[in-house]
Amino acid sequence: MTALLTVLGVIATIVFIVCVIDIFDRIKLKKDVRKNWGKPARRTRKDGEKTLKEAWEKAKSYRKYDSEVDDLTWYDLDFFEFFQKINNTKSSIGSEALYQRLRNFNFSEREHKRQEKLIQFFAENSVAREAIQYQFARLGKKDHNFVESYLSETKSQKLPHLGLYIFCACLPFVAMLSRVVLPLEFAVLLILASLVFNICYYQFKKVALEVELNSMAYLVQTVSIARKISKIQTPFQTELQQNLTTIRSISKFGFSFRVKSESEMEILVDYLNAIIMLPFISYHLVLSKIIHHDKEAQAVWHLLGELEVALAVLNLRLSSNVAICQPTFTENFQVLAENVAHPLLTNPVANPVNWRKNTLITGSNASGKSTYVKAIAINCILANTINLAFASHISLPRATVLTSMAIEDDIFAGDSYFVAEIKSVKRVLDLVASAQPCLCFVDEILKGTNTIERISASSGIIEWLSKHKQTLAFVATHDIELTEILSENCENVHFEEQVTKENGVTFDYSLRQGPATTRNAIELLQVLQYPKEIVLEAKVMAKFFDENRKWQVLK
Repeated sequence: MTALLTVLGVIATIVFIVCVIDIFDRIKLKKDVRKNWGKPARRTRKDGEKTLKEAWEKAKSYRKYDSEVDDLTWYDLDFFEFFQKINNTKSSIGSEALYQRLRNFNFSEREHKRQEKLIQFFAENSVAREAIQYQFARLGKKDHNFVESYLSETKSQKLPHLGLYIFCACLPFVAMLSRVVLPLEFAVLLILASLVFNICYYQFKKVALEVELNSMAYLVQTVSIARKISKIQTPFQTELQQNLTTIRSISKFGFSFRVKSESEMEILVDYLNAIIMLPFISYHLVLSKIIHHDKEAQAVWHLLGELEVALAVLNLRLSSNVAICQPTFTENFQVLAENVAHPLLTNPVANPVNWRKNTLITGSNASGKSTYVKAIAINCILANTINLAFASHISLPRATVLTSMAIEDDIFAGDSYFVAEIKSVKRVLDLVASAQPCLCFVDEILKGTNTIERISASSGIIEWLSKHKQTLAFVATHDIELTEILSENCENVHFEEQVTKENGVTFDYSLRQGPATTRNAIELLQVLQYPKEIVLEAKVMAKFFDENRKWQVLK
């Protein structure tokens, strides 16, 4: 009896310590939620792109969309940097939902209307907003949780040997009762042996079943948090409550599936779980419920993701230092905007967009043309995905956005720069040929080949694109010849630099109409004190070409 009381006393002490630590953690968490609202998102060690992309790719197999941001476009535009800029989510549900929202979208208003309804509610109800954020913060983040894909494959997730786990869980208690018939020292040895065996066996099996246990742990904690959020009035309250009806009892197993961390509290809980094999037994009980109600569990997961996406978008609108607007979608295949800015720049220069037909943009390196093209592409994606743009006004069609910009050699595929480049452009042409509405952006088109072939092929590509009604192309180039060849097919805009002896090269990053006409590169050689003979020869060669449209042969 003494041994039994001792063990029960140890367990009670552990529970008491866990509760005290938990109370202090909750107080700190509430303060952090309140302090960080309306401020730029802070980067976290969680939410690595590898795990988010993995979850997105799995979700694509059972969630359908009209369009997606493919890998080349995503990396061309440094979109993961933007994701981190706005990722104010508190849970992995939110971060996965936000990542997926930025990479997939439908050509309809349904998602946008639902999002705006939530955003308006949170903007007007700060108490509810803070309470919901606190619950998500309590859930926290767990990379590689695989819950969403796990819910779509519940019938294949059963664990074997339930009887063995129950037997092991009973061992410590049987050893305690043995004191009735055995001397104290033997009973104590049996108790210690059972505890050591269970802890060792638990640690061994926990490693082997890590994915399953992590998924179940995060799922159970999600249901527990969802129950608390469902008590808070939101536009989705009824929908959330209805889907929780059949799975709400799962939250009773929350203690055995605490989200693991490195805190002292979690270590104590883990030892308690090991003594009675609680996670393995609970796993079977929860799975038996989920197998019959996986659709409701998936709906709860998606609803919670929508809540966190709306919170992240609202936080972005409140914390941005540049103008943000909601887009207007039109049937006219054109993009019109005022004060469009690149969201990743600290102090961006805003410029207008009047994109009614295929457009060539020219200008020297570092003048701003690539940044401008990327700014338009990013904002077209944001308008379609999260219903906002970094502009004072923007109207555009619903369309897929494709880019061909940051091309690199692919040594693993054996592709040279030019082969990689033409493959990148070819995927744009394939999408256009499929008659899908497309906004495409190409930076330094075909720069991996010689001048004659580059200009010939580029003009052919752009001419072909102009024949497709639901396509607009924005092409950055150094080839002024293209602006002449395509003068009847394309609009022309450019950026300029200023070269002076006093300041060297300066840029104002302001968009100008027409093709670039300045030739400041040679002047810059003179400013940087290149040998006079080089500068003079360059000017003579340029003048000869302008007058004769061919190059002078040097003797």
